[in-house]
Amino acid sequence: MNKLIILLLALFAFYKYIFYIPELDSSSFNTSSPNEGTASANTSYKKTKNSTHITYTKDSPETAFKNHFSRVQVTGRGSVDRILRDDNEGKRHQKFILRLPSGQTLLVAHNIDLAPRLNSLQEGDTIEFYGQYEWNPKGGVLHWTHNDPRGRHKAGWLKYNGQTYQ
Repeated sequence: MNKLIILLLALFAFYKYIFYIPELDSSSFNTSSPNEGTASANTSYKKTKNSTHITYTKDSPETAFKNHFSRVQVTGRGSVDRILRDDNEGKRHQKFILRLPSGQTLLVAHNIDLAPRLNSLQEGDTIEFYGQYEWNPKGGVLHWTHNDPRGRHKAGWLKYNGQTYQ
């Protein structure tokens, strides 16, 4: 019986470790509404979980790239450098590359099963963004630019031509 209880506790702890997303308090972030203004690219408010797998920041993608950060919330703006083919396997994503003011490039993977597509997007257009950054040597990937239907992940967004896509 004791072994069963220990096994159940271990499974529960493992589940909480894998699926844990800390609550974000409003004193650390003010990004729930992109219409309240966009933070500058060098704004930095940090809230971290003492773990190697989850770190939340509201930072610039340039800082995340420089420090090889992944799974961090970033905000900023860039111009569309290249429009890529949609990824239609599994969850569908609209993909394009932004060029940031620093010159860094950022691949945006915008889930179009959960958020509206940016239909009239063209090279040279300006996009403001808030989402989750994943590091790679080419400049990184931005995803989670939408609401989480389960409510477990911080909502992201894209802002284009005065409209918010979430």
